[in-house]
Amino acid sequence: MQVAIISDSHIPDREAEIPDEFEDRIAAADHVVHAGDFTSTGTLAHVRELATELTAVHGNMAAPDIDLPSVASVELGGVTFVVTHGTVRSLEAWYETIAEATQEHAEEPRVGIGGHTHRLDDEVHDGVRVLNPGSVTGADPATAATMLTAAVDDGEVDVTVHER
Repeated sequence: MQVAIISDSHIPDREAEIPDEFEDRIAAADHVVHAGDFTSTGTLAHVRELATELTAVHGNMAAPDIDLPSVASVELGGVTFVVTHGTVRSLEAWYETIAEATQEHAEEPRVGIGGHTHRLDDEVHDGVRVLNPGSVTGADPATAATMLTAAVDDGEVDVTVHER
């Protein structure tokens, strides 16, 4: 199973669009995870049109009329992915927030996915693999547009970084 992992689109407030090659990866994925900050309903609708299946959460900058949960989980290829935006100020507290939410919502094997920092990350924190795809559009403070794809099979997750 192929999973596209994106976050922090910030369209139209900071960027105009998702790069074409990222849209292609999103459309080709079996499942898409968005870790928050849809700042327009149009962007949410666009990602829903591209995605075969979508799991998404709201972020701290979400448009007021976007009705998404703060935490969501989905089982894919034998792994439970727990998604939350993570809106704390320090990086250490951000990792703790994502790891704790993941531990609360899933048994092993599990992966936590967060956004907010616009920083690309793949770290283990408190025994939980925590992924942050950065900003799919390269919205400030990111220095590049980034996303992750994950091949998930029989409880194993192989992550690839994509940068533009």
